[in-house]
Amino acid sequence: MAAKDGKAKKGGTGDPLAEYRDKRDAGRTPEPVPSSDALPKGDDDTFVIQEHHARSLHWDLRLERDGVLVSWAVPKGIPPSPKVNHLAVHTEDHPLEYATFEGDIPKGEYGGGKMTIWDRGTYETEKWSEREVMIVLHGSRVSGKYVLFRTRGKNWMIHRMDPPADPDAEPLPEKVRPMRPAEGRRLPRDQGAYGFEFAWGGRRLLAYVEGGRTRFTDGRAREVGGPAGLGGPLGRDVGARPVVLDGELAQVNGTETYLIFDVLHLDGHPLLDVPYSERRERLDELGLSGPRWQTTPWFPGEGDAVREAAGSQGLPAIVAKRLDSPYRPGEESDAWRLIPVQ
Repeated sequence: MAAKDGKAKKGGTGDPLAEYRDKRDAGRTPEPVPSSDALPKGDDDTFVIQEHHARSLHWDLRLERDGVLVSWAVPKGIPPSPKVNHLAVHTEDHPLEYATFEGDIPKGEYGGGKMTIWDRGTYETEKWSEREVMIVLHGSRVSGKYVLFRTRGKNWMIHRMDPPADPDAEPLPEKVRPMRPAEGRRLPRDQGAYGFEFAWGGRRLLAYVEGGRTRFTDGRAREVGGPAGLGGPLGRDVGARPVVLDGELAQVNGTETYLIFDVLHLDGHPLLDVPYSERRERLDELGLSGPRWQTTPWFPGEGDAVREAAGSQGLPAIVAKRLDSPYRPGEESDAWRLIPVQ
């Protein structure tokens, strides 16, 4: 970490960016790799948080200090509440130019993966020592007083000192029993009051995603191991937003795919009482799509067309869901109807 008096404590090299340069080849990475000339001087008040889709998703907190960006990797993101502390791993100082960097670091290079700016702004320093850094952040997504304190070696913890940014936010539920459709024979007469989805005939799974990590429960709300290679990539696609997703695991074109058709909790707020149509709109806005997970389509008022398309694809049924229906955990409800294609 760069010292406040401007003398870098880097084994006597006098260059606080020596470790940064040693880990990077300017000819192979799009990251800024400045020369060892004199460091630029700012006002020690710039911060940036970058979302880093490397081998494991994490967020990099960087604070301008004595001409460099002092940096920590935060696996679970910046804590929104003082009730939890998050691990923050101190990494090498970065050049000031990194505060605007977004791009894809090539695979095989140090930190390979996609880097995007998650938040940035200014900060004030209240305390800065080798073991404790107390700051006030002023960003568009994160604002408030935080303290970073060293625990062991490069491991630090970050703690929010102010009240929660969203005092009404609730943690993700431990488990939710999925709502089930009642069996029907015919399409509803008032199709305009319903949204229609394909029924894929798969295994029901609810996904609980937080800090880029994913756990699953089954149709009985029992904790289950997720399909190999799915939880991590899905968590990285969701990013920092805590969410509970409802869907099913089914074969699509020969690939086992998690098909997502509902969102039950998002950004600290339960959506169970929100109408189905609004939940679907919220889900679509998340833009979840990957090699083994997809947000399924829904078609308001188009029951006949959806049933015909399902038949042509060899699917067993469709589901009609009232646009105004809330989500009733554990219930079989006539607001959702499972209608066979034949």
